[in-house]
Amino acid sequence: MPTNTQPAGGRDAVAGVLAAVRADGRTALTAPEGKLIADAYGIATPDEALAQDVDEAVAYAARMDGPVVLKIVSPDILHKTDAGGVVVGLTTASEVRTAFRRIVASARAYAPDARIDGIQVQQMLPPGQEVIIGAVTDPTFGKVVVFGLGGVLVEVLNDATFRLAPVDDDEAASMLDSIDAAEVLRGVRGAKPADREALTGQIRRVSQLVTDFPEIAEVDLNPVIATPEGAVAADIRIILSEHAPVERPVHSREEILAAMTRMMKPRSVAVIGASAEQGKIGNSVMRNLVDGGFPGEIHPVNPRVDDILGRKAYRSVLDIPGTVDVAVFAIPAKFVPAALEEVGVKGIPVAVLIPSGFAETGDHALQEEVVSKAREHGVRVLGPNIYGYYSPWQDLCATFCTPYDVKGSVALTSQSGGIGMAILGFARTTKTGVSAIVGLGNKADIDEDDLLTYFGEDDNTDCIAMHLEDLKDGRAFVEAARETVKKKPVVVLKAGRTSAGARAAGSHTGALAGDDAVYDDILRQAGVIRAPGLQEMLEYARALPVLPAPKGDNVVIITGAGGSGVLLSDACVDNGLRLMDIPDDLNQAFMEYIPPFGAAGNPIDITGGEPPSTYEATIRLGLEDPRIHALILGYWHTIVTPPMVFAELTARVVEEYRARGIEKPVVASLAGDTEVEEASAYLFERGIVAYPYTTEKPVAALGAKYRWARAAGVLPRN
Repeated sequence: MPTNTQPAGGRDAVAGVLAAVRADGRTALTAPEGKLIADAYGIATPDEALAQDVDEAVAYAARMDGPVVLKIVSPDILHKTDAGGVVVGLTTASEVRTAFRRIVASARAYAPDARIDGIQVQQMLPPGQEVIIGAVTDPTFGKVVVFGLGGVLVEVLNDATFRLAPVDDDEAASMLDSIDAAEVLRGVRGAKPADREALTGQIRRVSQLVTDFPEIAEVDLNPVIATPEGAVAADIRIILSEHAPVERPVHSREEILAAMTRMMKPRSVAVIGASAEQGKIGNSVMRNLVDGGFPGEIHPVNPRVDDILGRKAYRSVLDIPGTVDVAVFAIPAKFVPAALEEVGVKGIPVAVLIPSGFAETGDHALQEEVVSKAREHGVRVLGPNIYGYYSPWQDLCATFCTPYDVKGSVALTSQSGGIGMAILGFARTTKTGVSAIVGLGNKADIDEDDLLTYFGEDDNTDCIAMHLEDLKDGRAFVEAARETVKKKPVVVLKAGRTSAGARAAGSHTGALAGDDAVYDDILRQAGVIRAPGLQEMLEYARALPVLPAPKGDNVVIITGAGGSGVLLSDACVDNGLRLMDIPDDLNQAFMEYIPPFGAAGNPIDITGGEPPSTYEATIRLGLEDPRIHALILGYWHTIVTPPMVFAELTARVVEEYRARGIEKPVVASLAGDTEVEEASAYLFERGIVAYPYTTEKPVAALGAKYRWARAAGVLPRN
């Protein structure tokens, strides 16, 4: 019968098995060793025994109820099926004898020098849905648990989902609903549903096992046979790590906030490599600081001159009197270590390294030297290989790029300088005020989790948007994101969405764990809104602070064009929004304002020839009725209701209701001639997310707001 209980001393039993495997010079456990670990953690497996000869195999099979399976047990044969080492459906003693001899012969032919410990005799499981449950060690996120469709087609179907280990029961249950074939587990064509409690229990136990024993690199339960009565692992494979994980320095939350506050709100800045010569990076940084009106002290550091832009120049940061909060480096890479040593001696807490020529060009040794010196002196390093950073609320422009001083509530970061400048151009074009724009570059030290921790507490920031190519410490990022998302949205554009970076792994579980698949699920687990592209990231960042949080799921479309209504409906489905089923009384109320050839229901089609009063009356009704939680407006350009007339009346009505304490997210799609561009901008500036020439963008923004509301606990998760 399946083993389901966890005996006392389970962890000690596992430790003993793993120690014996290590002592034998192996990283792969045999099936009997895997069985011992499964028993210790209550992972359900079939009844089984290890036979040394044919007679033992026959005797063990006779004890078991029903057909049996024979499997080769060898520390040198990892893929049993490839070696002809598995025979199923054996019901008689004669079949067991024949299969035993055939397996041994096949194994000898496959790997003549392989050690054979015996033949595993295992009770054959009844038919059921085959799934895979496992865990891998991801280089970014550490221990990750996997669930998906299993069996021989697992890598072909590639239908799997991932979570950080350990998972609780709720997270394990969410995995069952996150695969494409989730409906199969619920029962189709009259079949009974799989035992969800048993499946979630198996997932949770595997995740706890790899959490308790970090030396386990991979666990592979494939297949797990899920039936209405349980979930039993027909096969278990465990692989140990070859190397100990690299320890990353850990900073406390208080330390991070202290350093980031000094960086983002400095009272004194030193520019190492400041220059009076136009065209030099050191000159551009100085000009941006001075011309930008930074109210703090600006100290140019250059041993060859006495004065730069009216500021006294110093030979070294050691000569600067008083306290310095930030040192901005604008010198060649080879001179950075020596200058950083002086920064450390001076006690400057943050170094901003603009120079290139480090790990991005292959000089890892130079970057490691910089990091080592910084850690020695307790200096936090931003960069190297960055454009600098902007902190508009402090009138701080510490960069050699174009200045930007429009204050707002969006914090933007990028790992790439080119993307950083795209952010800058978008912000300027759309008049999006920012609380910060920060370049991260090589991320030798300061990275996204440091900035998330700071921006999560920053009163000037209502939304954080981050472009990233990788994460140095995925778990630290998730921890920071989870805390921040409770208070404000976090949008991420993750570059590199292909599976080219998938690691070659020794198990089906590892093969499933392509980089982007893991990123996608775990970012969602953290409550982060993932943007599919740069434009979407920027638009989400612009729109999310504008939209109030929804108080329910009922979305209503009011449109002047039937075609737009259909496209807006499609966009709602694509973005996980629920169109409200309009009750009869509300339907009748809308019909009072709609011409006979219009249509109530949802979308509500008021038709294109209606005057402004029809738009106003229906919008008022949508805002007034508490059963409606969000409005999507579809405007069609006509002379009867020109674009700016529509924009002005919509903004006026929405503001009137906000003044009464009725705040609902309102987005608008404007179709028409070029005048709709001005009307859309007018609406956006007044808290109504509006776009010309598109039905997708406004609904995508609303969908992103809903995703954040669920992640933050403002709305219940679906």
